[in-house]
Amino acid sequence: MAKFLRGGKVVILLQGRYAGKKAVIVKNFDEGTPERPYPHAIVAGIERYPLKVTRAMSNKKVAARSRVKPFIKAVNYAHLMPTRYSLELEDIKTAVTADTLQEPSQRAAAKKAVRASLEKRYMAGKNKWFFTKLRF
Repeated sequence: MAKFLRGGKVVILLQGRYAGKKAVIVKNFDEGTPERPYPHAIVAGIERYPLKVTRAMSNKKVAARSRVKPFIKAVNYAHLMPTRYSLELEDIKTAVTADTLQEPSQRAAAKKAVRASLEKRYMAGKNKWFFTKLRF
């Protein structure tokens, strides 16, 4: 079977707290690990999407509505639905590693780095589909 779940692929989570949310694969483990003996991936996604902004809004309001709330999670391949989209994620990849999921302080620092990266990408107008809420 072809390995299509690679780093940078945009996926939709199907189960759990973040079901229906978009995420990007940061690192994949096709064979599993000793603590997770099933194929899984570390994903970074958007828990709360940015809101719509209009021309009449002040800069302060635009900044507040453009905020993104990220999440980082290890997810079983069975709970991921791949999309045709992909992201380049060199800055996210450096912030999120397998060890960051263990330590809460490292996880918080990684979330801040992911938030900064995603907000910068959103403000630049790149990957518009990734930053829109799924309508279903």
